[in-house]
Amino acid sequence: MSATLLLYPIFVPLVISVLLLFFWRRSKLQRRISFFGNLLNVYVSVLLFHQVWTEGILIVQSGNWQAPFGISFVGDTLAVTLVLLTSIVGLLVGVFAIPTIGRRRINYGFFPIFHFLILGLNGSFLTGDIFNLYVWFEIIIISSFVLLTLGGQKEQLEGAMKYFTLNTLASVFFLTAIAMVYGLTGSLNMADISLKMMQVENQNLVNVTAILFLIGFGIKAAVFPFYFWLPASYHTPPAAISAIFGGLLTKVGVYALLRSFTLLFEFNDTLQITLLILAIGSMLAGALGTFTQKNMVKAFSYLIICHIGYMILGLSLFTSAAIAATVFYLIHDIIAKSNLFLISGFIYRIQGTYQLPEMGGIYAKFPFYSFIIIISFFSLAGVPPLSGFWPKLALITESFEAGNYLGIAGIIFVSIITLLIISKVWSEAFWKKRDSTPSSDRIILFKDFKFSNRIQIIIPIITFTLLSLYIGLGAEHIQQIALRISGELLDKEIYINSVFQHQ
Repeated sequence: MSATLLLYPIFVPLVISVLLLFFWRRSKLQRRISFFGNLLNVYVSVLLFHQVWTEGILIVQSGNWQAPFGISFVGDTLAVTLVLLTSIVGLLVGVFAIPTIGRRRINYGFFPIFHFLILGLNGSFLTGDIFNLYVWFEIIIISSFVLLTLGGQKEQLEGAMKYFTLNTLASVFFLTAIAMVYGLTGSLNMADISLKMMQVENQNLVNVTAILFLIGFGIKAAVFPFYFWLPASYHTPPAAISAIFGGLLTKVGVYALLRSFTLLFEFNDTLQITLLILAIGSMLAGALGTFTQKNMVKAFSYLIICHIGYMILGLSLFTSAAIAATVFYLIHDIIAKSNLFLISGFIYRIQGTYQLPEMGGIYAKFPFYSFIIIISFFSLAGVPPLSGFWPKLALITESFEAGNYLGIAGIIFVSIITLLIISKVWSEAFWKKRDSTPSSDRIILFKDFKFSNRIQIIIPIITFTLLSLYIGLGAEHIQQIALRISGELLDKEIYINSVFQHQ
């Protein structure tokens, strides 16, 4: 199969976005086009993953300009795994959005911007050019800003401004770091930078550049102390938008950290200590923030920050098993967090509120759905043998072998906090009786949807839950992928040789 398959996850959402623009005011047709576009994206992503898994890293040199002079697209196992996960999340969130995103938002461009966001995510994972990564990041920021502001409510605009301001600041740090990299190496190709960075005489400048990358990507990943924009913005849009944000946007920052600190820079003790501080800080800040929230979505937003700390901890350990655990947790977290925010939207459609003290009675009315949701909650918390358990166990093991007892304490502390939070949500929303019935003045409640629309709301949640079950009960398959990714990341020669030998 041709290497041009590598570009299909970029072309498909781009074509769908443009096509949707021609049907601006036809909301029903937009929903159908978006659905089939998401299906097509999953199909090409599966084909791409299969080809890379069986044949090795794929390379496309755009415009036949050979590396390092042209823009390279690189499909290694990490990149195509994230592209596949992005397509799955895009499909399921897109299905949830069909009945829950109102016609007003659709008429103002929800679906074209949604696919444009998928385009930016896929481009970020597949690019082999550091400046091109910046360009894809800007596409993500612009798309997500528009999605945040659709609806025009005051709370949305406030959250969007905080999101845009902090992410623009991250882009400034990132662009400055790119300028320094180009000044030091004369190249923007990541494989070429990796070769030349080791030859730079002034390693102090290299360290400053690494710090700028860490700040830029740290803001995008919402690590401590750069996380304030996330809980201020993720609770403001509809659940479909929050789901793709919570599942994927911060993971782009984690991906960039993994890619840059395994490929571009030499790992050292200073970087290890810095990452450990950021990891523990993220765990503590997220945990403390979660406990103070009565708004369910804000509490879930702080959980994102907690669990980002796990992945930063894994990177700080920098062993093959720790990186594999980080990748495993990344895969689990994308599925679990996307589902968590869809569940919040489902609860909102039943209860008419996001405030936990005002909820109650869901289990009595919807016992089957409640059973599905509690499985998702347990997967998120890492209850054995579900999906969150295995990477946390690996991180604890690696931390113990490294003598990193602070990391072990952080993992255990955040696990307890996560259990307490999901227990609180279960107690407030599902188990206790509700004194008053929800008002349908502001929203369409679940009971008022047509049967077909109710199916479109619940099927994505069930599918995400089944995926989480597969990740946990079929952990050996995910571990196989994670170990292969870890091997490719830590042996940078694999990446470099692939880029320069495919010429």
